Amino acid sequence: MNDYKLLRTFLLAAEKRNFAQVARELDMTPAAVTRAIAALEEDLGVQLFVRTTRQVSLTTDGAIFAAQIQPAVQTLDNARKDLMNTHKADHGRLRISAPTWFGQQVLPPILSAFRERYPKISFEISLADGLVNIIDDDYDLAIRISAAPSDKFTIWRKISVVHRILVAAPGSRFCDMKHPNELIPDDCLAYSGDSKRETWALSDGSGSATISAGRAVSANSGEVLASMAADGAGVAMLPKFHVAEHLRTGRLAHVLQDWSPPDLWLTLYYPPYQALPPRIASFSKFFEQQIPAFISAIE
Repeated sequence: MNDYKLLRTFLLAAEKRNFAQVARELDMTPAAVTRAIAALEEDLGVQLFVRTTRQVSLTTDGAIFAAQIQPAVQTLDNARKDLMNTHKADHGRLRISAPTWFGQQVLPPILSAFRERYPKISFEISLADGLVNIIDDDYDLAIRISAAPSDKFTIWRKISVVHRILVAAPGSRFCDMKHPNELIPDDCLAYSGDSKRETWALSDGSGSATISAGRAVSANSGEVLASMAADGAGVAMLPKFHVAEHLRTGRLAHVLQDWSPPDLWLTLYYPPYQALPPRIASFSKFFEQQIPAFISAIE
């Protein structure tokens, strides 16, 4: 880094042609600037400046050297600035992964409100259902709705509980059911990140029931399952806030209301940082503060 500072001093001297002005801009003494330039000349074995009592001018070698190193020093300046901004709470870029429906319906107003407060933080948002490899895919953080995490190699932050309900088309035979045992596997539309079957564990507080779902239909999109359920294709088990609008409009009905599956978690998870970078910590705190109001408004 000493060489880097020496080269920046030289380039500023090449631009200003005045060691005293360079000293003022770099908060150095004129003697310190003179010594720095002399040390660089000694190291290179060439004279970079012609010094007179009236002015300082570049030699031919000095001009060629300045032209050659200027792009490299500028690149280092930019890299240094980017790195410093990354570790500020109000600067930098955030690369975020989020579930598709949540990213479309819930995340935009939170991002907009955050950017009003932190306009120098930019975002790259990637929407995908199912877990991503946050380390290999180079995300700063991910938003997930899932069962309690078991990954020991990432950091998880629980934001809120996510309640799920069973839904079907209003007026369908599913609305008359009293017990989950009336369901057959072909009736159950499964949500699966890899489009496979899932097991529904339901409880009414005094008893339990287990159903194999997804024998006929499974999908990694909650909206696909909601639409198929609304068309009468079967019963879907989805987060309440996901289907709240369908329930309000009468497109879907809550069935087997006394029976509930285990709750999911809405979480933020991160690569294994020793400490969260400030910009990520700022967003996480803001997200955690904002999310209850948005979920309540949807439900």
